[in-house]
Amino acid sequence: MNQEMKNYEVKLVEENLLEVTGKGDNPLWQNAVILTDFTSPWDEEKPKKIEFKAVWDGENLFFCFTVFDTMIHIEKKDDGIESIGSSDRVELFFRADNSLNPYYCLEIDTAARIMDFVAYPNKKFDFDWNWPQNNIEVKSSINDDNFTVEGSISISSLKMLNLIKDNKIETGIFRAKYNETEKSIFEPVWISWVDPDTEEPNFHIASSFGILNLME
Repeated sequence: MNQEMKNYEVKLVEENLLEVTGKGDNPLWQNAVILTDFTSPWDEEKPKKIEFKAVWDGENLFFCFTVFDTMIHIEKKDDGIESIGSSDRVELFFRADNSLNPYYCLEIDTAARIMDFVAYPNKKFDFDWNWPQNNIEVKSSINDDNFTVEGSISISSLKMLNLIKDNKIETGIFRAKYNETEKSIFEPVWISWVDPDTEEPNFHIASSFGILNLME
């Protein structure tokens, strides 16, 4: 199965030198492989460029999304899941195996608000669940021609959730983009690293995952 899945190499960097600022400008990011292989299989228009990068230092997995889009939609009614779930955001899903029982979801908007939840097959979501406290940090910035979402996740929390096996993390990498229609309604466009090969947009399926390889 792993041979058929998309792979991304997570380079090892020196420990305790990468501070999460939300800007993604630490020199250590120059070590990272730049992933731009994103598509919107259910939309005719090609999505605007997305760069995803990840490195690790033995203690934390660091990730950085740079999305080259200036038309950002954010729902500011409150900081609840409905507001985050109606805003432009980036997403990381992690699973132990392709049974998706369970898998863990992080959806992060341009204000660095996190919607974290545990999920089970057939889109059964538990929004009362949160990523282990003090084991995740996220910051963001909005720039002239892009927005950046940068974060860190402790390796210990990934291991505790049984998400690292042989230095591999089965991961989905996604983006939700909201476009305003003529009636001032915002409709989502779903963008994925891996094409899940479904008729309707669906990230919550085994075929939407690839592999992050933690390099030594």
